[in-house]
Order: sequence, then C-alpha cells, then structure tokens
Amino acid sequence: MRVKHVINLHKGTTAIYVAALMVAYQNFGLGPWVYLALHSTYGLLWLLKDRLYPDKQWEQPIALGAAVFTFGFIGLYWVAPFLLISRGVEPPLPLVAGAIALNILGVFLHYASDAQKYFTLKYQPGLITEGFFARCRNTNYLGEILIYLSFALLAMHWLPFAIVGLVAALVFVPNMRKKDESLSRYPEFADYRARSGLLLPRLFGGVGAGAQVSSTAQPQLED
Repeated sequence: MRVKHVINLHKGTTAIYVAALMVAYQNFGLGPWVYLALHSTYGLLWLLKDRLYPDKQWEQPIALGAAVFTFGFIGLYWVAPFLLISRGVEPPLPLVAGAIALNILGVFLHYASDAQKYFTLKYQPGLITEGFFARCRNTNYLGEILIYLSFALLAMHWLPFAIVGLVAALVFVPNMRKKDESLSRYPEFADYRARSGLLLPRLFGGVGAGAQVSSTAQPQLED
C-alpha cells in the first residue's frame, strides 16, 4: 500500500459520502447539490492528475496503521458537507456564487501549477522560477487551500475553517519550509526567494528576473 492509495480512496469516495448524506437527511436543496458537484469534481480531477502527472511523494509505502490514521485525518474534510447537509441550512445565492468562484480559482492554481512542475522537471530538471511559480513558491498549496475554503464557505460554520487552518499548519507549512530548505542549496534561490512569496504571491519588490530552470541544478523537491 502506498500513500496515494489512501488519498485516492478518500477523494474517490467523497461523492458517495456526500450523496449518502443527502439521502440520509433528505436534503436536496441548492447548497448540497452545489457542494456535491464541486467536491466530487475536485476528487475526480485528483484521480485524473494521479494518472496523468502523479506526485512522487505520494508513492511512498505506508503501513496499515498509518494508512488508517491518514484516512481519518484527511477525513476531517468531510465535516463540511456533514454540517451543511445535516443542519439543513440554505446558503444564500451570493455566498454560493462566491464559493464557486473561489473553487474555480483554486482548482486552476492547484492543478495547473502541479502540471507545470511535473512536466518541467520531467524534461529539464532544476529550479522553477517562471509561470505559476514566478511570484509564489507554492502555488499548488495556495490553490488547494482556496478549494477547501470554498467548501467551508458553503457549510457556513466555523469548524471547517478551523480544519483548513489545522491541515495548513500541520502539513502544508512544514512541507513548504522543507522545500525551501532543499532549494536553498541552489545559488540562485536567494534571488528567487527575495521576489517570491512562500504561499501568497509577492506582487511587488524583489530583485532580479531569474531563469526558469538552472542548467546545473538537480530536480526540485516534490511537494
């Protein structure tokens, strides 16, 4: 068993879980349907990404106990649809529109930046400093956070927001720091770091233009 099998199981069964909640609570309002469409599509895209341009870090083997814990941890994301559907709340249309817009932006940043990273490193390994990573060193994490914030908006409860913050603090931030430490061995990384943000794009300031890929660098750390 590999880490990706646990994650893929969660992503792939989200649609079934949300649909089951709708049936169990007989809640077929606008909010649940929008949530089902957004989160199910996100899970489907994740499975397609794993087939087309997989992330190497999810290829690591995992023990059964750790797999159960991992599934339970990422299962915290299922709190949002449970709160939305079980409470029978109806999100107002402006909030639904905002959640959809935020979700689309997050999906674009997450999957497109992962594609850039995968195919760039596949054919020309090195330090990526252009495109989605020109002003933000972790555009994929930013996109993923926006996606789950859109789900939290639909739930209209503080707990899903707290869960997104918890996952970001315990998983995303340590991974981003670890990536920075790995990339710091490249001489051009200091210039790149000065003109890019760790998570949020640095739109102003910084020095130098940098190069898309260092010709002598080793592959960028997968995140």
